[in-house]
Amino acid sequence: MKLKEDMNPLLLQVFRSVVWVYSVITFIPWYFLSGAGNNVERANRIKARSVSGLPLGPYRATNSQDKLVAWMHPNVDTLDKMFKYAASRFPQRDCLGTREVLSEEDEIQPNGKVFKKVILGNYNWLSYEEAYEAAKCFGSGLAALGLKPQCKIAIFCETRAEWMLVAQACFMYNFQLVTLYSTLGPMAIAHGLNETEITHIITSKDLLQSRLKAIVCDVPRLQYIIVVDSKPTSWPNIPRGITVYSMDAVKEIGAKPENIAVNRSQPESSDIAVIMYTSGSTGIPKGVMVSHGNIIAGITGMAERIPNLNESDTYIGYLPLAHVLELSAELVCISHGCSIGYSSPQTLADQSTKIKKGSKGDTSVLKPTLMAAVPEIMDRIYKNVMTKVEEMSKLQRTLFALAYNYKMEQISKGYSTPLCDSLVFKRVRALLGGNTRVLLSGGAPLSAATQRFMNICLCCPVGQGYGLTETCGAGTISEMWDYSTGRVGAPLVCSEMTLKDWEEGGYYSTDKPNPRGEILIGGPNVTMGYYKNETKNREDFYVDENGQRWFCTGDIGEIHTDGCLKIIDRKKDLVKLQAGEYVSLGKVEAVLKNCSLIDNICAYANSDQSYVISFVVPNHKQLMALAEQVQVRGTWEEMCNNSQMEKEVLRIITEAALSAKMERFEIPKKIRLSSEPWTPETGLVTDAFKLKRKELKSHYQEDIERMYGGK
Repeated sequence: MKLKEDMNPLLLQVFRSVVWVYSVITFIPWYFLSGAGNNVERANRIKARSVSGLPLGPYRATNSQDKLVAWMHPNVDTLDKMFKYAASRFPQRDCLGTREVLSEEDEIQPNGKVFKKVILGNYNWLSYEEAYEAAKCFGSGLAALGLKPQCKIAIFCETRAEWMLVAQACFMYNFQLVTLYSTLGPMAIAHGLNETEITHIITSKDLLQSRLKAIVCDVPRLQYIIVVDSKPTSWPNIPRGITVYSMDAVKEIGAKPENIAVNRSQPESSDIAVIMYTSGSTGIPKGVMVSHGNIIAGITGMAERIPNLNESDTYIGYLPLAHVLELSAELVCISHGCSIGYSSPQTLADQSTKIKKGSKGDTSVLKPTLMAAVPEIMDRIYKNVMTKVEEMSKLQRTLFALAYNYKMEQISKGYSTPLCDSLVFKRVRALLGGNTRVLLSGGAPLSAATQRFMNICLCCPVGQGYGLTETCGAGTISEMWDYSTGRVGAPLVCSEMTLKDWEEGGYYSTDKPNPRGEILIGGPNVTMGYYKNETKNREDFYVDENGQRWFCTGDIGEIHTDGCLKIIDRKKDLVKLQAGEYVSLGKVEAVLKNCSLIDNICAYANSDQSYVISFVVPNHKQLMALAEQVQVRGTWEEMCNNSQMEKEVLRIITEAALSAKMERFEIPKKIRLSSEPWTPETGLVTDAFKLKRKELKSHYQEDIERMYGGK
């Protein structure tokens, strides 16, 4: 979408003439020196084909038509071999980095709330060799504490270097690592720990105090709690039978000659590496059994889509490592000798909530070249920057719009704009450190407006990916020189996909102009199934006549003529209204989230009702400006509970929906404004910021009844 160019038409024409002359003079030498022609050719080529020649597929990448790829290095078919390979090839390279905490202080906000602020120093690094030895000693220590090969050990911890060291230790010693999101509720945590019969758990001091202590007595088999922090942990009334160790103490036990000398049981490719509990967006979290071979295949496919990936790259890790996107991304980096610097959403940028004003956030210090992000975080960056653009003077705003529109036109042709990048977009690019060359988006669909903004203002390609925990996060990733929006790319070299007709939704592989249907993913990256859940395994997984595993995603897609996939619907998000119209709740949300007034939105519909309703988290700045326009006064909570404000927001939402050509029956007829943002801590969204529809329905039950006329 182009930005408005608020300028005198005559001056605008003069400006465009100057740009045209500049483009003509510089185009030919730039075209041949930059290799732009090759990029255009790559973007337009066929990327995947149907192996059968039929529109339903299966579709494979053009470079894996004969055989799917299962590993990246010969004989490196397990994760312990992969880490050993990296440590021997890049022994002195920086591997895992953590910023030093220089000081912490409490800052009282105008509303009386107290926020903890930190001043952080430089990154302290473990080399690949040091990280390998630390993981080996820790694994040896766990074995000395009685953990046997193929036994399970849980990790319930924030994203940090110790998380990865624990994982590598488990991979080395063939322990099955059970991962749990740090934001899961107490019942979900206890369910995961009891279902997998956990005796050993690794956690942080903060999570032990705030989450684990309350449920320890509900996990009867638990014997050992290992705390990753170096600070001492006090627990006066520790339950009988529980022993608490620090991670350093376990490493010391493991480093003893009599323990480190014990031969370890090395895993097979088919052994379980991880039992990864899902975020529980559709109910009780399910444990997905992931083998060493599954992960190796998945990261092989992902790595192939990142151009020139090598040991000079630096990745910033801040998404939950219990999420398949982050774990896979970090393992891709380790397999190529990249440096991983750890962060958190609260310390990521200079403006982040925990960073003291005037000090530097993690991206400014680390200056990463690689980064993964979920759409929610990219949407925030987009809205924040555009809000600042609105606050510029008329001249500045017009110059930004002219540069933005010019670059949009150029990248749609496959061309770059070095002058615009250095003069106009340098400050926006600096938000992520200034060196980002690849940004990978996953976890949920990314809106076209946000994707295009990232391409233009951050001056780097956005690879939009599609995958699930059940496929090791691997399915598709768009190629970096493909600047089209709304698509998730062609199948990775490790996987293939086919389309299954869905009669109820009206999607068929024979549809024109593009085949459509439920997406099924097959390949060596498809996992072993759900732990202790044969019913769901029979529903969602199957093995074909060639012995290959397939997963039925429940997502609806269409395959374009170049072999790229577009996600267009989801079976579980489809609701049939009273009059028989089908509404895709996900589609409604994706369209309306582009409205600057909306920070987050959940569409809801009952089959016995004739219209859609929505719960909306409004943008604070935009709502306050709207309140001033309509002369409504009060606190933030009063604004969100004001019926006049609800009507005004609904009016703007309706206008945005109509301009996006939504059907009348898809547009929400009533809304509820929420004064509280939805964060993983509230339990209303997952760690990847996916909506938890069941929890949102319970939370807003009274409002649902009111909006549907019950009250």
